[in-house]
Amino acid sequence: MDALQLQIMGPLRIRRGETELNAGPRQQRCMLAVLMAREGRPIALCDLIDLIWGPDSPASAVNIIHKYVGALRRLLEPGLPLRAPGSYLLRHSDGYRFVVGSATLDLIVFRRLVSSAKSKLAQGRPAAALEDYVDALRLCQGTAGGVLADTVAASAVLAGIDGEFFDTVVAAAELAVQQGQPGLVLAPLRLAAEMGRLNEIVHASLVTTLAAQGHQAEALATFRAIRSRLADELGIDPGPDLQNAQRRALTQAAMPEADDDVEPPEVRAAVRPAQLPPDLPMFVGRESELATLAGLVSAEQAADRTSPLVVAMAGMGGVGKSTLSVHFAHLTAGRFPDGQLYLDFQGHLGEDKSLAAGDALRSLLYGLGVASVDVPDTADTRTGLYRSLTIGKRFLVVLDNVRDAAQVRPLLPNSPQSLVLVTSRQPLVGLAALDGAYLLGVDLPDLPTSRELLKRRLTDLPRRTDVGRPETVDEIIELCGRLPLALAILAARLTARPQLSFAEVVAELRDGARRLHAFPGGRGVSDPRTAFSCSYRQLSPTAARLFRLTSVTLSPGVSLASCTSLSGRTTAETEAALAELVEMGLITEHEDGRFTSHVLVRAYADELFRETEPLPERQAAISRLLQHYLHSSFHAQVMLEPNRTPIEPPPPLPGVMPERPLTYSDAFRWFAVRREMLKEAVRVAADLGYATVSWQLALTMQQYLQWAGYYQDWEEIMRWALRAARQHHDVAGEAHALRSLAGARYSFGDNDEALRLLAEALQIYEKEGMRFEQALVHSNSHRVYSALGQHDIAVEHSRRALSLFRDLGNRRSENLSRFHQGKSLVDMRHFNEAIKVLTQVLEVNQQIGRGIEEGEIRNVIASNLAELGRIDEAVQQLELSAQASGRAGHRPNHFDALRQLTEVFMTIGDRDGARKALERACAVLGEFQGGGTDSLRADLADLALQLGHGESDEQDVGEGQENCRF
Repeated sequence: MDALQLQIMGPLRIRRGETELNAGPRQQRCMLAVLMAREGRPIALCDLIDLIWGPDSPASAVNIIHKYVGALRRLLEPGLPLRAPGSYLLRHSDGYRFVVGSATLDLIVFRRLVSSAKSKLAQGRPAAALEDYVDALRLCQGTAGGVLADTVAASAVLAGIDGEFFDTVVAAAELAVQQGQPGLVLAPLRLAAEMGRLNEIVHASLVTTLAAQGHQAEALATFRAIRSRLADELGIDPGPDLQNAQRRALTQAAMPEADDDVEPPEVRAAVRPAQLPPDLPMFVGRESELATLAGLVSAEQAADRTSPLVVAMAGMGGVGKSTLSVHFAHLTAGRFPDGQLYLDFQGHLGEDKSLAAGDALRSLLYGLGVASVDVPDTADTRTGLYRSLTIGKRFLVVLDNVRDAAQVRPLLPNSPQSLVLVTSRQPLVGLAALDGAYLLGVDLPDLPTSRELLKRRLTDLPRRTDVGRPETVDEIIELCGRLPLALAILAARLTARPQLSFAEVVAELRDGARRLHAFPGGRGVSDPRTAFSCSYRQLSPTAARLFRLTSVTLSPGVSLASCTSLSGRTTAETEAALAELVEMGLITEHEDGRFTSHVLVRAYADELFRETEPLPERQAAISRLLQHYLHSSFHAQVMLEPNRTPIEPPPPLPGVMPERPLTYSDAFRWFAVRREMLKEAVRVAADLGYATVSWQLALTMQQYLQWAGYYQDWEEIMRWALRAARQHHDVAGEAHALRSLAGARYSFGDNDEALRLLAEALQIYEKEGMRFEQALVHSNSHRVYSALGQHDIAVEHSRRALSLFRDLGNRRSENLSRFHQGKSLVDMRHFNEAIKVLTQVLEVNQQIGRGIEEGEIRNVIASNLAELGRIDEAVQQLELSAQASGRAGHRPNHFDALRQLTEVFMTIGDRDGARKALERACAVLGEFQGGGTDSLRADLADLALQLGHGESDEQDVGEGQENCRF
């Protein structure tokens, strides 16, 4: 196959041999252009969306990008199988990376030639360097990518390639003039002047080169044209570079003759800076981050780079970014013999107190040995001098506590062999998009590393030799949220005060309202409160208010929707404020859409919440959040049980915007994602005295928790709800909680307590005249008495339930009562009568569309068929039950179908079928909370043992037990 050739230094072109290929629609070509411009470096999916569409991206942007990727892969490799990644467009984390051979993409060839030219020039081979420069310049055919970019971000990426061309053509022109061959670069210079119509440096170089070639008239005409353009379009006069070029053209001094008698100016020996702060002697952990940094340095030094390696580390205040950067800098300093530079920008203090780029340049120039009188006055000229002093050198530059990418950009050394380590509280996305920086997130250390950090700081100092009981130390670490700054301060405090016990520290940290008081600051100590306050003071008023309100959110996290209700603002305002909080490192956004905050950050937000917000506003915020969960959960429950509407809560407060799942599947997923949040909301509502919210919210969760097998959660939230209802003398809420709690206890096999709870609930329902609820109690009682084998009593309860449901006209519940009667007939071995009742129940169930109950009905029908010896029909019913229960997400029914299926296969001697059914049952049971109840696990353990006593050997027993994890 003919070789593939890609062109980005000019209009985007793809050729295979002599054939030019169509790169597709405009947006697809734009995506390919930015990927080619960032060749070898990954681009996250969110960045690709921003590069192609900007802030107005369509909802289908991700799908469109995936479609473009597939089309480009097939274009570049026609024989590529469908969905295969190929060799060029590779998946990288949540984005893509474009990789091509060095001879395939013109930009790679250009950069290699430029690097070779600089190397030869440094070796004293100017003629050979000029040849490489000229070869490189021939590759540029115009503006990078043509006119594909529709966004500011994409324009900036492609403009960076044009900037490389401009820099190269100016350097080549200077060398060509010195070598007496200015004509070699006139063509690319004219192209550069056409591309950069207002670029004074390019035009100055063109004027000088034209004059050196003897084209004085054209040189002066070029000067007049750019001078007029600058005046007309920008309202400015030519700068010093253009003015000097004009003077040289007028005096024909573009090529000064060498004077052998003139001594070259004396160059002062360069200073080798060594500005790194001391390494931390008690540094521990960070093996993964250190390995990543070392790998980047090794890989990049082996590659053909045209710019320094920049690694931007981001993380919350106090997480240890600066410590990590300095530690790694000391480890790798030997690779950079020309010195190490260090600057602390104090970016966390805000824009007013942060070090400006111009002042930073002055400091770096001092570090490079430039006398104060020789430091240029303007930032641009300082940048030029800094780049001149760093060209071709191997420097290590650490830029600590940076606020934004604009501070960093002028400080990048003009050397591909240099390394720049940057730390910031927010990811410097602009530095990655426009300057090729690698972004490295610095997260909290794990528990073992935190233990070692605390232990080393305590035992390495003489005044304290004990490190506390392991469980106490672990509690301290978790109450500190594993934040290194907090652990370091606590260790110092424990060392300074040997009489202070670990138990006292734990007691302080447990008090949420005073948790931050355990970390004394002042006198040069940056405590967590100070670290967080620096970020807080930079927030907009809307984001600052939302930050304070987040102190009342629940520990599992919050969604955008719940934050919108919490704030009482619009979704757009809340989303913007959340983005600001994420950017400042005060909250963390997770892939599932949750937002969480560090335990100490929450403590700081809580301090501000109590100090700043008036009591009515605090109470209103809490009420809005709890009502958001209640009403959202109610809407989700309606989708799960459309024929049995749960108790509708009162209208929500103004500003509450509940979520509304639109389908059964959406509702089931909604509960699955928010289960921990809802559970915590029930507890918080109970603790704060919102009794009605507590029991109503608990009831909306019951169906999901029961069907998904979260029996422990079911019992726990109902006990909280029952406590709240009783404390506030809410008899209706008490009865509802009693009945639901009875169901949870029945699921655990505690039938006696279940009956006691049901009796208490029934007494209240009868007193309050709540007939529908009375019928539900009788239905529940039927289940319990059936489990106890007291079938006569069970039948009586089902009859009473049926009578009440008929009076109420509730067809669905009436059919459920008839199902209970059919089940009792099976239990009492009236099989022929039972099959008639159960068949009718199944028909009615399918008519009214109650798929959630289909599985249980088919399970009982199968049991009856098996007793009648109709094994094939029983197997068919159990398979249909498993399918229906699996679709509905009803794990108990799904498990019961597979358990019965195992038993049926064992009964007929089909050991292979029984083993497969048992494995399926084990898989379902593994999805229950805690792996299921003791009785369910015991059932499967018994079946596994029975399977092991047959013709197979003892290995069957072991396999069954291992698969089921008994």
